[in-house]
Amino acid sequence: MSLEKVLSIAGKPGLYKLTTQTRNGFLAESLLDGKRINVSARHNVSLLSEIAIYTLTEEVPLRVVFEKIAKKEDGKESISHKVPKIELEEYFFGILPDYDEERVYASDIKKVVQWYNLLVKNGMTDFSEAEEAVKEEVKEKLTPTQREAITGAAKTAPSKAGSKSTAKKGATAKSTAARKK
Repeated sequence: MSLEKVLSIAGKPGLYKLTTQTRNGFLAESLLDGKRINVSARHNVSLLSEIAIYTLTEEVPLRVVFEKIAKKEDGKESISHKVPKIELEEYFFGILPDYDEERVYASDIKKVVQWYNLLVKNGMTDFSEAEEAVKEEVKEKLTPTQREAITGAAKTAPSKAGSKSTAKKGATAKSTAARKK
């Protein structure tokens, strides 16, 4: 699963996996204990795929930070989020050396480390972009002939750029038999 379906809900601990949509909101399953909750529009919800970390030059998407942590830790859990503030900041500086120390607080670093460890515990270690993950998921569901038909159709589809219509704009095309009447 990609980060597109992982949520952070303000006022609730941990992360949640989006399961289904309801009339008034959606159902989310906790990654901490597996309990399902109903999330309405009054909750402040953030998708992990939309969160970024401030650096001195740009905003780095959270998935990139997770990829760097995974690379450093070889896909295993990182340090605990309960270590002292100075250790957290040193660790994060090793991951993202140009993070903006004035806008990224120790509490933010603590959340990032905690979220990363929670995702790894739940087997979610694919931090690639969502489009690639969705494309791969769709490709896996197709049979080889369907994949070939899609790629073949894309290669042989005629371009409509050069074709012109003789009908007036907004008018329907009439056959010659209909015009003679």
